[in-house]
Amino acid sequence: MKQQEINELTTPELRERLANEQDRLVTMRLNHAISPLENPQLIKAQRRDIARMLTELRKREMNENK
Repeated sequence: MKQQEINELTTPELRERLANEQDRLVTMRLNHAISPLENPQLIKAQRRDIARMLTELRKREMNENK
C-alpha cells in the first residue's frame, strides 16, 4: 500500500484497515512457521505497511491536539 493511498483514507477506514492488516500479518507469520512462504519478504512488506498506517494515525492525532 502506498502512502498516498493511506492519506486518502478517512480515520475510521484507516483504523479498520490497520486491524485487518495486523490480523493478516499474524496469519502470515503462523503460516510461515508451519511451512515456509514462497516469498518471505511479504512479511517485511506487511510490517512496513502497518508502520505507515500507524504513523499516519499518530500524525492525525497530533494535528487534532494543536
